[in-house]
Amino acid sequence: MDEDCDFEHSRLSGVFIRDGIVVDVEIYRAAGTQDPWQLEVVHLTGGCTAWPARFATELAAFRAFCEAIVDYGISSFTRPQLKRLH
Repeated sequence: MDEDCDFEHSRLSGVFIRDGIVVDVEIYRAAGTQDPWQLEVVHLTGGCTAWPARFATELAAFRAFCEAIVDYGISSFTRPQLKRLH
């Protein structure tokens, strides 16, 4: 996330827990704009997964997160390096 910009966070952002693994789902865009939504998933061990794609709606971003859970499992977010999906 760009620290020099104010962001609008989606109401779909928040903590997600599955199989004892906790991640923070961040769905956001520049505040006061109609820019597409961005998606990042942060794990407490320091891992961060960012999607390079942007999403027309916050729901589309959340669905992409849910699809990643189904396709790769929640443990795919526990690695302590920055990675990109899709």
